[in-house]
Amino acid sequence: MRLTVLVALSLLAAGCSGASSAPVQSVPPVSTPAATSGKFKVETLTSGLDHGWDMGFLPDGGILVTQRPGKLALLRNGQLSEVKADFSDVLVNGEGGLMGMVLSSDFATSREFITCQTHKENGNAVDIRLVTWHLADDEASAAKVHDLLTGLPVNPSGRHSGCRPTFAPDGALLVGTGDTARSTISQDRHSLGGKVLRIDAKTGNPLPDNPFITSADPNEQRIYTYGHRNIQGVAIRPGSGQIVTAEHGPAFDDEVNLIKPGANYGWDPSKGGTDSSYDESVPMTDLKRFPDAVSPLWTSGKITEAISGDAFLAGPQWGPNDGALVVVALKGQKLLLYHLDPAGKVLDVTLPPEFNDKYGRLRAPRMGPDGALYVTTDDGTNDKLLRVTPA
Repeated sequence: MRLTVLVALSLLAAGCSGASSAPVQSVPPVSTPAATSGKFKVETLTSGLDHGWDMGFLPDGGILVTQRPGKLALLRNGQLSEVKADFSDVLVNGEGGLMGMVLSSDFATSREFITCQTHKENGNAVDIRLVTWHLADDEASAAKVHDLLTGLPVNPSGRHSGCRPTFAPDGALLVGTGDTARSTISQDRHSLGGKVLRIDAKTGNPLPDNPFITSADPNEQRIYTYGHRNIQGVAIRPGSGQIVTAEHGPAFDDEVNLIKPGANYGWDPSKGGTDSSYDESVPMTDLKRFPDAVSPLWTSGKITEAISGDAFLAGPQWGPNDGALVVVALKGQKLLLYHLDPAGKVLDVTLPPEFNDKYGRLRAPRMGPDGALYVTTDDGTNDKLLRVTPA
């Protein structure tokens, strides 16, 4: 028998902390997996991390790991070492710091990687920016190459900083960003916050086929989707190229979203610009105010799990879970497994018992080149890098 641990969304919005009565879609509940869904083996590759945020896989087997307090680590042959780099300008506060990272597509020759980080000058918060780095041949240090993209909004408290970069199959760099807890930013197409950005990974420029490329504003040209609250997961579905994001809700409705170019995802705590107080009782996807907003593939309903990253399992070694979506949670301290139909509709959501409150807060899932899933923990004390394979 399947044990339901979350309820499906009710069509009554009264349960959403005073949210308006916009219609929402029903979604499958989370259940324990059936015997045929497979089991997982979880290994701890290393401990001693400090708020592990993201990771990148070097061609020869090493793993770079960003840590929110402005630290970069390298795991090689079971040994964890520091990679020295000048992160003195990183604003480390609350949710802000050294966050997402991705290796450049030409890392094998350029040795470059890209980080997303909150930036300060003279102790004051300036912006969130993407920075390109060069890893030394001896892997003991990294040097800044250039600021790839500056001007993403920042909250001095670090709240809702985003920020996850991921490469699409066409080479575009996709970046999920946060609204920095400012009421008008998500719906403002002149701001880079509360968006999915689509840019050139070498220049930071918008790509010529972006949906708002004809705008006179370079910020708007970089926007792929808008109306988001705080995206911390961006994953590409193998085979289809579908972009699926994991997004934090307030006290309800964490969302898994299928990204459609130019679309609005309906978050507007300003209530049409009439409220500057950041009213978090509004619906995550406000279909009453924005009838054309894209409804989520899945939402957590009346609770929040604080979902913080997503990835697709890929390869025949995963058996019935080949192609399944993995979403990890901070507050919920779990890993959820989603099976989708070809269009992206969620067929079922399961909670593998290996990940039910056993590893603390989970931050980032990434598929490794060896076909295993890697997951960082984010408790702030002796954090770990986990390797997950089919049992």
